[in-house]
Amino acid sequence: MRRSPGSAHSDRVLDVVAKGDPNGDHKSDLKDDATASPAVSALAASWRRSGHLHALDPATHAPSRRLTATEITVARERLGRLLAIAQASLDRLFLAVGGVGCSVLLADAEGTVLDRRGARGDDSTFEAWGLWTGAVWSERHEGTNAIGTCLVEKRPLTIDRGQHYLTRNSRLFCTTAPIFDEHGQLRAALDVSSCRTDLTEGFGRLIATTVADAARLIEAENFRQAFPQARIVLTPESEREINSLLAVDSNDLVVGATRAARRALGLSPSALARPVPASDLIKGGHSQGDDIDAAERAVLKRALARAGGNISKAAKELDMSRATLHRKMKRLGLER
Repeated sequence: MRRSPGSAHSDRVLDVVAKGDPNGDHKSDLKDDATASPAVSALAASWRRSGHLHALDPATHAPSRRLTATEITVARERLGRLLAIAQASLDRLFLAVGGVGCSVLLADAEGTVLDRRGARGDDSTFEAWGLWTGAVWSERHEGTNAIGTCLVEKRPLTIDRGQHYLTRNSRLFCTTAPIFDEHGQLRAALDVSSCRTDLTEGFGRLIATTVADAARLIEAENFRQAFPQARIVLTPESEREINSLLAVDSNDLVVGATRAARRALGLSPSALARPVPASDLIKGGHSQGDDIDAAERAVLKRALARAGGNISKAAKELDMSRATLHRKMKRLGLER
């Protein structure tokens, strides 16, 4: 008797779950399905978590878990400011991918979809597949999937069709990027999913890049709003991390850092428990301005710049006489 495609997928998953070595011979078993991120060994590790840790049956036909309307409201309130900030990015992302049969989802750190965008004509299909507000896409409930596995591994990834753990999800293409808050903590995940069978690998990579960029924009805007009075500085080690940001107060003290900046500069939570001079972090040591004369020179330069070089206006801004300002400028070697 010939096995159904679903049985073949379930058998393949169970075979990998039964093997103990994530880098072992199972690679050949996965080569047909593991054509997208994550790497084969990471995919196998997720399948084993789904089987051993969460005791999920890949052949289950049980419906996906969904929250009640009240539970969704509570979860949305917990996400708070970040949910509001994400709206513009969700709209832009849907404009980019909605026309090709994709759904845009925003999930919280527990894997619950709290907001979504989808074409009205596709709504019945997306709801049937669980790509809907209130659906829970954690690994605990759905096994290996882009949202749940992204939240576990805290990195952008794609789970393409047969890479899903559950057979009932094996027709889905899903790509997800994590979103971290101003404290460097994982708060949400941004996902684009599709049920189309004709989605090419190249187009999938393009969607994945777009999702990752949108997630970084949400992170950056959330960080700016978390420190509204601070100056936002891009760290020098940010060639690949456009959201490697520091929040610096008026005294040039670092009062906040994104997760990317913490990783780039080796900052632990304890290191940021109290303000740190920005120059110490960015330059790796004390700057030439770590003395009173240099600080006073900087203040005078700013006042003169604002006054367009007008001594009277600069003195008034500094609340001192013209004569006093002239003396300070002479002492500090400043020219008008």
